[in-house]
Amino acid sequence: MNYINIDGKLVEVSEASVSYSNRAFRYGYGLFETMLLRDGQIELKQYHWERLFTGLQQLYFDIPRLFTIAHLEEEVLRTVKKNKLETLCRIRLQVYAGNGGLYDAADQKPHYIIECFPLQSEILSLNENGLQLCIADDLQKSMDSLANLKSCNALIYSIAAQQAKQQRCNDALICNTAGNIIESTIANIFWVKDNIVHTPPLSEGCVAGVMRRHIIAALAAQQILVKETSLILGELHAANEVFLTNAIRRIKWVASTDGVTYKKDIINTVYKTVY
Repeated sequence: MNYINIDGKLVEVSEASVSYSNRAFRYGYGLFETMLLRDGQIELKQYHWERLFTGLQQLYFDIPRLFTIAHLEEEVLRTVKKNKLETLCRIRLQVYAGNGGLYDAADQKPHYIIECFPLQSEILSLNENGLQLCIADDLQKSMDSLANLKSCNALIYSIAAQQAKQQRCNDALICNTAGNIIESTIANIFWVKDNIVHTPPLSEGCVAGVMRRHIIAALAAQQILVKETSLILGELHAANEVFLTNAIRRIKWVASTDGVTYKKDIINTVYKTVY
């Protein structure tokens, strides 16, 4: 039996429900974290909690005194244990606004849902078969103050994912309103040119990924510089290597984009340095 946690209450998935008038459903008003749990521990949890609570403040949530990192972590672990997934699983924690309209919200306190899903250990390894990517067509992400959040409003990613599916690609790359490539539907992007690792800066509008942050810090600790620079299509095609990163899949090698192929030499070094 699978269980889901809704505001601290564990219920069977088949019986779980939330109000139709909650503002996450109506407006995408909320945030979520996708976390990797291994051997009873949430990986990169400091980065996850910091991103979540910074985002809640940015979205004007009225955070109760007892709505703390310790409380949420306890509920996450309780949910995982109930589902007997302490060895390895993916956690999805969604925090969302309560009922009401744009101007007449019943309250501004956060509500939450915790789900967990089993994983195979192979997902953590660097892939041997490279990903095939395409560029999302006629979609541009704003570079506003909300762009770095992992928000419940994911329509642009959903449409890009459908385009990737139609083109038989593993993922699609998203551009910002300046036409620069900033991320994929589920990951941050890095590329290697002339032995230098690059990634778009947060000012370009990509999600502030925890794995992105972890990789930059881990490489810096080994005195390997990551340059934060804008990525145009021509530079992507001219790259020597490309890889995607997120908290669950870690580092994944990209074999080709639009028919242009990439190597995997430095990516092997990056993976070994980080892990």
